[in-house]
Amino acid sequence: MDNKTTKILQLGRNIFKYRKQKGYSQNELAEMLDISREHLAKIETAKRCISLGLLIDIAEKLDIPVRDFFDF
Repeated sequence: MDNKTTKILQLGRNIFKYRKQKGYSQNELAEMLDISREHLAKIETAKRCISLGLLIDIAEKLDIPVRDFFDF
């Protein structure tokens, strides 16, 4: 696995971690973001890259700074 893929995977894991800390299911957060649960699941498992705009929206919904997603 190359460095880029590893970082994308870690980003997804961090989104998962903060979502769980806030007590949201994938369905709940996806609804808040107006995306499908499947889309969110693919982001959390690094099967889909995330746009900067969506990353900012997730951070806002989870009430954390965007930079926290990059703690790896």
